[in-house]
Amino acid sequence: MSGMTIKNMSFKVGQTLTLAGVPKPDATNFALNIGPNDKDIALHMNPRFDAHGDENAVVCNSYQEGNWCEEHREGGFPFKQGEEFKMSITFTPEQFLVSLSDGSEINFPNRIGGDKYQYIFFEGDVRITSIEIK
Repeated sequence: MSGMTIKNMSFKVGQTLTLAGVPKPDATNFALNIGPNDKDIALHMNPRFDAHGDENAVVCNSYQEGNWCEEHREGGFPFKQGEEFKMSITFTPEQFLVSLSDGSEINFPNRIGGDKYQYIFFEGDVRITSIEIK
């Protein structure tokens, strides 16, 4: 899988990360990871077109101390292969509130409990076209 890593870009409680991208025309899945470093992931968001036994599902999780935690599934699936998507992630002390372009939302707990994350990594069948933190 190819990927894009952003390091030392501070994403703090109270801020919103807005991003846009285009899944490849033959995409099976892609992932957005946010965490304190490349070993721990506070938010792993994995839109799956057809991967890991899921079709048209967004699976969220966190990765702590070398282990995946419990998977979390909610929200719609506004992603289409080869078509641009936009989403925003608002970071609160308790959770990540993900707003998808179809109006659905995902509430994922801030399991690691940090108030600032500086590691953002994209992987899989996607080209990210825009990232903004406000």
